[in-house]
Amino acid sequence: MGDLLVNKVVLVTGASGGIGREAAKVFASNGAKVVAAARRESDLAKTVSQIEQVGGTATYVQTDVTIPEQVDRAVQHAVSTFGSLDGAFNNAGILEEEVEFHDLSDETFDQVMNINVRGVYLCMKREIDVMRDQGHGSIVNDSSYNGKYGHARHAAYTASKHAVLGLTRSVAKNYAQSNIRINAVCPGPVETDMARILENDDERNRTRLQRWIPMGRYGNPEEIGNLAAFLLSDQSSWITGQAYSIDGGATA
Repeated sequence: MGDLLVNKVVLVTGASGGIGREAAKVFASNGAKVVAAARRESDLAKTVSQIEQVGGTATYVQTDVTIPEQVDRAVQHAVSTFGSLDGAFNNAGILEEEVEFHDLSDETFDQVMNINVRGVYLCMKREIDVMRDQGHGSIVNDSSYNGKYGHARHAAYTASKHAVLGLTRSVAKNYAQSNIRINAVCPGPVETDMARILENDDERNRTRLQRWIPMGRYGNPEEIGNLAAFLLSDQSSWITGQAYSIDGGATA
């Protein structure tokens, strides 16, 4: 147990599994009151249960981040339940199947951009509305190492994660003097279901990816949560508009 986020209320999107679930658990273990948001209600309930089993405090609200009314409801749920919204980890996102660009469908491109970019845009707008009134807040957006570099067979995902960094940097400048900080984390391959899409169900791809990472392994979701917890905390009080790679040295 740490104390980085004691008495802070933190909203986590995409909290039904993967990085979102483990980050929510890290935040709670550091004293945060966590609001878990995602589309899959049964998995959200599991996230909250796992937090409560170790003495943490959490609640959940079923949320589709592409629907403004549902994002409004999630933010208001945080405020009505715990009295404030001090931080947010905008983590909800999807990765399309590996495909050559000329085979990428318009529907897939639109879906990826809708969730990964529009979702972050909508969440930040609603979160900042509350944080401006409070006079403080910290937001961490989940981008990717593909937010900094291209990927030949994941064009939609890569474009979306570049856009997340553009939003992060631009909005951070906008609200720097409002005591609202906005940063991004850029994970490399992490042990989640999304990694299996990245591997294209081929163990040889996993081996190749691990060799590409100087530390020789995938990241663990809680490691991403640890970095996000620091960026949400007062320990990072002079950091805003930054994009932090966390990838075992892959992009060094």
